[in-house]
Amino acid sequence: MAKQRRPAPRSSKAPSQSSSARPVRASEAGAAERPSAPTSPAPQRRSTYFEAVALYERGLEALQKHAYQQAANLLESVLRQYPEEKELHERVRLYLNICQRQARQREAAPQTIDERLYAATLAINGGQYDQAIAHLRLVRDEDPDNDHAIYMLAVAHAQRDEHAEAVAHLERAIALNPENRALARNDPDLEPLRDDEAFRAALEAPPVARVDRRRPLKSRSAR
Repeated sequence: MAKQRRPAPRSSKAPSQSSSARPVRASEAGAAERPSAPTSPAPQRRSTYFEAVALYERGLEALQKHAYQQAANLLESVLRQYPEEKELHERVRLYLNICQRQARQREAAPQTIDERLYAATLAINGGQYDQAIAHLRLVRDEDPDNDHAIYMLAVAHAQRDEHAEAVAHLERAIALNPENRALARNDPDLEPLRDDEAFRAALEAPPVARVDRRRPLKSRSAR
């Protein structure tokens, strides 16, 4: 008769933990249960800030239109009416300095023809040919037959290697005052034009009209 097998006795020991598993620390468990800190809301702007910015932007618009005095008044109002908006004041002062500098330059700008001619002379001597041309064009607009201004325009354009403009102004200056031809022949400021055929042609003396001293032939009287 076959013997029955007894079931193997169960071990009273608990199954060993795997090498990869590790117990959860109390600090980690607490961190997992602890809720994340809420983000702080963005600071609210004062209502005066938006009013100050609107006034500041009006000042910038006036500055872009070259209305420097108006822009300065608006920017100064930002500093005066909104002293608490410190973060805006630095930009306001930057543009306010630009307005004040431009206003001083306009006050010092030459007003009469003589003042503009003098300012153009200083500009040419200093190599500031764009500025010289700006002064001389104002003189030409006010006095189109001012040969001195037109001759100086020829010099300024010659120094900028703008031969066509220089020769055109020189021809006009000579037409207004023939003495400018002799002046141009020895003027070192016109040296860039020496190889220009149009310049050499402008310096040539016009042909003297020959006077026919012969007596006119008398017509034969009809017989």
